[in-house]
Amino acid sequence: GITGAFHYGLQISIINSPAEYIQSFIRETWLQRYGSSPSAEVLTLMWSFIVSIYSIGGLLGSSSAGYLSVRFGRKKAMLLANIPALLGAALMGLSRLCGSFEMIIAGRLFSGVCGGLAQNVHIMYAGECAPQNLRGLIAITASTSIAAGKFVGFALGLREVLGVEALWPVLLAANAVPVLIQLLTLPFFPDSPRYLLIDQKDKEGCI
Repeated sequence: GITGAFHYGLQISIINSPAEYIQSFIRETWLQRYGSSPSAEVLTLMWSFIVSIYSIGGLLGSSSAGYLSVRFGRKKAMLLANIPALLGAALMGLSRLCGSFEMIIAGRLFSGVCGGLAQNVHIMYAGECAPQNLRGLIAITASTSIAAGKFVGFALGLREVLGVEALWPVLLAANAVPVLIQLLTLPFFPDSPRYLLIDQKDKEGCI
C-alpha cells in the first residue's frame, strides 16, 4: 500500500520535468501525420489533456475503490490496481517508439486509475491491519509516501538523471518500479481482519 501511495506521488510530479520534450514530440508526430505543424492552441490543448486526464483516471479509481475492496478484499484490490499501473507505464514508455502521443494520454489515464484506487484502499487496509497503539502512525504512511514519491519524481526529472530528451520515455515509465515492488511483496501480507470477519464471515481467519 505504501508503494501505491508512492506511485501516486511519483506520477503527480514526474510529468512536469519532460514537458518541453513531450510537446516537441507532439509537434513532430503531428507534422509527420498531417504534413503541417499544430497550432499553439492545439498543442496547448493536447498538453493540458495529458496533464489533466490523470485526475479523471483518479476519479474513476476512487469511485471503484469501495466496491473492489468489498468484492475482492483490501489486499486483492491493491493487487488489481497494479494492472492499470503497469499498462500505463508500458504505454507511456513505448509512446515515442510507436510514434503516438495518444499512448501518453491513455497511459496517464490508466496510471490515474491506479493512483485513485490504491490511495483509498491503502488507507483502509493499513488502518484495519494496524495494532491499535500504532494505528495513527500507520495511517499517515499514505501522506509520507506521497511526499516521498513527489521528491523522487522531481529528482528523477533532473537533467543529470532522466530529465533529458533521449530518456523522457524511461522517466514516464519509471512508475512501474514501485508497482512491481508491491506486486512482488503484497501477496505475502495477510488480508484485512475486518474484511475477513464482516465480509467473508471468517472468524477464525480474522483472529
